[in-house]
Amino acid sequence: MESVTHDHHHDNYHPPNHQKSRFSFLLNPLRAWVDRIQVKNYRLAHLICQTIPCCCPFERDLKLFGRSFHVPPLCKLNPLYDNLVGLRFRALSYLSDECGEDVTKYIC
Repeated sequence: MESVTHDHHHDNYHPPNHQKSRFSFLLNPLRAWVDRIQVKNYRLAHLICQTIPCCCPFERDLKLFGRSFHVPPLCKLNPLYDNLVGLRFRALSYLSDECGEDVTKYIC
């Protein structure tokens, strides 16, 4: 069986499901701002861990008319989701590593 090789390199190729929204550039300053937040304060770290949930609060199993329906996690639709998860992780790391606190109460 012969193998087919492709020698062309396309710098501008993006798979269709990975296309960026026209409006994503509007959120880039906000994403950068969230990513620059350094957690160096005990109270701020607790506030972040209490405010940003560890798992998507919208995922549910619903029962209607004797049938079960699963609502998938919708948090991934939030364009800042990855940045907020990173901020929460930095807060948990600060509490655990710098403050020596047990953070299991903040983990689902």
